[in-house]
Amino acid sequence: MMGTCLALFVLAWGVVRLWSVPVAVGMCVVAMVIPPLAAVVANRRGPDDRWWDDPSGDPQSDEWWDELDGKKRR
Repeated sequence: MMGTCLALFVLAWGVVRLWSVPVAVGMCVVAMVIPPLAAVVANRRGPDDRWWDDPSGDPQSDEWWDELDGKKRR
């Protein structure tokens, strides 16, 4: 994704601006949107990731969360 971003930016101002500045600006806008999308995709968590309720150290609370999630305590 980042290679695409860099290629869009370089092509926009190195080549496309000679024919159409508005198209070059549009390419840069698209290139500007790619890095945040790449960060969101890279930091996505899976449906089984339990980062929001990692074991707290309180056995009763952890047992309750495991029961709600349908997981058995070992």
